[in-house]
Amino acid sequence: MAAKEGEKLPPGIFEYGGPWKYLTFLNLLLQMVFFGMAVVNDLQTEKTPATGLNKWKDFVFSVLAFPVGMFVVLLFWIIFAYDRQLVYPESLDSFFPLWMNHAMHTIVMPILLGEILLEPHVYPKTRIGLAALGIIGLAYLGWVMFIYLAVGLWVYPLLGLLSTSGMLGLFFFNMTVVTMTYLLGRALNNCVWGE
Repeated sequence: MAAKEGEKLPPGIFEYGGPWKYLTFLNLLLQMVFFGMAVVNDLQTEKTPATGLNKWKDFVFSVLAFPVGMFVVLLFWIIFAYDRQLVYPESLDSFFPLWMNHAMHTIVMPILLGEILLEPHVYPKTRIGLAALGIIGLAYLGWVMFIYLAVGLWVYPLLGLLSTSGMLGLFFFNMTVVTMTYLLGRALNNCVWGE
């Protein structure tokens, strides 16, 4: 597959798992699901916080949409600033224009912060929220490992540069960051809307 005449995409970008292997793509789907739920919830005539859709919307936002969305933005730009080849090789520039990169890796943050400012969310108990987030994190880690074991290709080139202990350290660091983004979302929500 060629991006533009004479330019080739990095090997493996759409092999095995296609875009479903990238956390950025999964995050965009997650944001669409959340904001779709929010629109349907807003269109309901009964506006009680106890409705099933409203509870699910709050759960999806607090446990998934906010922490995962913020994690994708923060980690992408930190790694990009360090060495873009590790996360978004220059060869992708001709396939994904700059505006699309920012749509996937930047705009998510102000939209999520705006959501906290405009709409109160009921967060689950911290241990329940973190347990659910941990399960999602382990599921994605399992997916990344499965792809490597199935086809010998790391989803992110950075992983191929690490030793086993380095990889474990990175995974622990990532789970710490996503946990901190969950706690940040909870704190911001409580700061704006109260307990």
